[in-house]
Amino acid sequence: MTDKKAVVLLSGGLDSATTLAVARSEGFACCALTFRYGQRHTCEVESAGRIAESLGAAQHRVIAIDLAAFGGSALTDKAIDVPKGKADLDDSSRIPSTYVPARNTIFLSYALAWAEVLGSFDIFIGVNSTDYSGYPDCRKEFIAAFEKTANLATAAAVEGKGRFRIHTPIINLTKAQIILTGTELGVDYSLTHSCYDPDEQGRSCGRCDSCRLRLKGFAAAGLKDPVRYTKDDESK
Repeated sequence: MTDKKAVVLLSGGLDSATTLAVARSEGFACCALTFRYGQRHTCEVESAGRIAESLGAAQHRVIAIDLAAFGGSALTDKAIDVPKGKADLDDSSRIPSTYVPARNTIFLSYALAWAEVLGSFDIFIGVNSTDYSGYPDCRKEFIAAFEKTANLATAAAVEGKGRFRIHTPIINLTKAQIILTGTELGVDYSLTHSCYDPDEQGRSCGRCDSCRLRLKGFAAAGLKDPVRYTKDDESK
């Protein structure tokens, strides 16, 4: 077992699963971190557990925080409908209602705290700025700013023990390229979950932004998406 540790943010979706596989392929002992943050369903948290086991994570922590107490997102507030079937899927100029305020800032802060305790200076996050929904906290500028903050705000960095690095291995990849990369690294995408609004059986809706970007990616990669979709979308 390598002593080179990394904290990997693991949501349970295909992007974070691929990121975990990349971190492992680079020789890190991966300490996966997942959040129950008040999201409307727990399918992705359950998927994260399966992925962590499948990809041999050294540790997997699930942390409970309550972003639903603030609301402001279709993912945490049931009074806000999850948008489906938008005509402008590729338009990243407008931030959709599925944006969760400051989510990646909060998640990275937790990851930074755990990394400092572990004596690790490497954090992996599966943000992507190519096929994405226009979230501001998935951009390179945000990651660079957080990395600078991490090295100003921690005792480990200030004392010269190391320099924190935020790894974003899929940030410039298309969804198809992400899927092909993960497939080469042994990711079982049937274990992942991407849908914002699954049914009671955990089947993906096929019509929310996340499902449509996922389906588009698998089609472009020439592969069939192995997760279950609701009856009306099984043909996709």
